[in-house]
Amino acid sequence: QVQLVESGGGLVQVGGSLRLSCKVSGTIFGWTMGWYRQAPGKEREMVATINTGGGTNYADAVKGRFTVSRDNAKGTGSLQMNSLKAEDTHIYYCNLVWKGVGTYWGQGTQVTVSS
Repeated sequence: QVQLVESGGGLVQVGGSLRLSCKVSGTIFGWTMGWYRQAPGKEREMVATINTGGGTNYADAVKGRFTVSRDNAKGTGSLQMNSLKAEDTHIYYCNLVWKGVGTYWGQGTQVTVSS
């Protein structure tokens, strides 16, 4: 089975940093990792993605502040978040697309940025 376990969320002050991790269990191949976020009453939005070849994509709101990475050997994806703003307060979800097989979601981790 495929499971995604997220960690690294928490409470941080404006301007601070957090690093989110998404551990993938199960044997998978050719996967793409994405990070999404959702605030109460709002639509879930893409934050960053990284494909099998290492190509990345970022939402305009986080460009220059967030960095997505992956470690294929460890089956881990990470999202480094720097210069955090109050508007970054969301539940963050990791997403894994196993091409031709399915899409999987982590349980979500809360990131709260306070003044």
